Amino acid sequence: MENFPNLELDTMWLLIGSALVYFMQAGFAMVETGLTRAKNAGNIVMKNMMDFACGTPAYWIIGYGIMYGASNAFFGGIDLFSAKLGSQSMFGNVPTWSHMVFNTMFCATAATIVSGAMAERTKFKSYIIYSIVISALIYPIEGHWIWGGGWLSKLTILGWTGFRDYAGSTAVHMTGGICALVGAAILGPRIGKYDKKGKPVAIPGHSITLACLGTFILWFGWFGFNPASSYGLSSVAQALDVSNIYMTTNLAAACATVTTMCVTWVRYGKPDVSMTMNGSLAGLVAITAGCSAVDPWAAALIGIVAGALVVFSVEFFDRIAKVDDPAGAVSVHCVNGAWGTLAVGLFARDGGLFTTGQWGSFLVQLVGVVSVAAFVGVAIWIVFKIEDKTVGLRVSAAEEIGGLDLPEHGLVSGYADFMPQYTPAVMEQAREAGVEIPIAQAVPVTTVTSEAAANAKFSKVVIVTRQNKFDQLKSAMNTIGITGMTVINVMGCGMQKGASEYYRGAPVDINLLPKIKVEVVVSKVPVRTVIEAAKKALYTGHIGDGKIFVYNVENVVKVRTGEEGYAALQSEED
Repeated sequence: MENFPNLELDTMWLLIGSALVYFMQAGFAMVETGLTRAKNAGNIVMKNMMDFACGTPAYWIIGYGIMYGASNAFFGGIDLFSAKLGSQSMFGNVPTWSHMVFNTMFCATAATIVSGAMAERTKFKSYIIYSIVISALIYPIEGHWIWGGGWLSKLTILGWTGFRDYAGSTAVHMTGGICALVGAAILGPRIGKYDKKGKPVAIPGHSITLACLGTFILWFGWFGFNPASSYGLSSVAQALDVSNIYMTTNLAAACATVTTMCVTWVRYGKPDVSMTMNGSLAGLVAITAGCSAVDPWAAALIGIVAGALVVFSVEFFDRIAKVDDPAGAVSVHCVNGAWGTLAVGLFARDGGLFTTGQWGSFLVQLVGVVSVAAFVGVAIWIVFKIEDKTVGLRVSAAEEIGGLDLPEHGLVSGYADFMPQYTPAVMEQAREAGVEIPIAQAVPVTTVTSEAAANAKFSKVVIVTRQNKFDQLKSAMNTIGITGMTVINVMGCGMQKGASEYYRGAPVDINLLPKIKVEVVVSKVPVRTVIEAAKKALYTGHIGDGKIFVYNVENVVKVRTGEEGYAALQSEED
């Protein structure tokens, strides 16, 4: 090892980068889970865990050797079963194990991208199979073309030699995005995604908070994904390069995020939260190919284009191509992976069309993007078609409507007190498919008759509103002297004509959403006082503020003491 004086520093740098890229698996899991429905949460996190767990040995045994052209393609050309100190070969200035681990993380990223586009309707066993194939064969073959000394790395056009993809806009992200596009197209849309006229119906994700957390994690992990692709940090040149990569990576992501926010604000009247998060990821994907080759000003332009492109791409696949992609994976990774790779040929300080006037680099990039897209598209189409004809690719309609957590994993729910959401489009298509929608049993009503208290009038006020408004409502009721109430978690729906809302560019249909129902029975406190206090506490002027219902009550009976009427209601002992 005396020939590698900076072995320790370069190896540590690569292993730290590997850990950061691994953490991106958590980010993908959170984004995909948050942008889909709660009934599939367990299934999605399981898929994100298992594509990494299954892909790791597949890449170890088969993929790595194919990708880097080792003498033994199936065992990487090294002793895979030995971990003795000094038994490892070297790859550049780092031990082969370090190099393999880092590239395993990249391989896992390509495989996990597919999950988001095919979410909520794919069989678990089918997902495991194609994840292994991607890790063992598809990703390593095109990766060899780009990084393993293959033909793309040597391609010469108009005096320029070599396809440039520093950290994998094409090798990782476009590859995963192409697989996602083909898979989602073969699967078809989720039940309820399109109405009878083919108009897309919004199916909101159940947790924007989880999706946002995942976006932050991915952004953080990208500081390992791009900078650690330097494979070292032991020279002045590498330090300058890595510093530039950090700058361009962050700048492109930030500019893309702002752009997406502005574009959705103009198009939908309000800044779309989930789409803006897609914008962040689009910027990160787009800068990945050229993070080392471009200057910060170019990174900003690449991010701005990516931020706008992801919005129009999501709309295109949703409305025109009719490809149902719950997480926007195709637009983020496929479309912006291609854009970022081509942008290297436009903006690179060395050989860029707009910076040097040379066409060669851009044409090499174009050939590379088209070639990889064609190979990956055909290869994964064959894999999906074989699966579809053998083990099956899509779950049954009944399983899809009920959620995949229970039939695929025996998990009643990934969350406590979970209630599924069924839009009218889902219910209609389910009936056409002969699937019975589960309906909760009604709570039986028990009528208690007794002699009414003289001269006492009782009224029940029922308030249905948002769950997050309960504290304000409770405080308002306490202020007017009401300390006893019944609170029930319910599901409700309603749509105000002329006030449509949008989710990822699609109008939100009538949808069952979590609500609370608060019931109070009053006699001493006037009903009008209760109504006005509730209105003041709940009013925002926006859809979903709620409704108030007033009923006459015949009598009130206090079980413990036997008191009836006014006395039972006003007692402060219970």
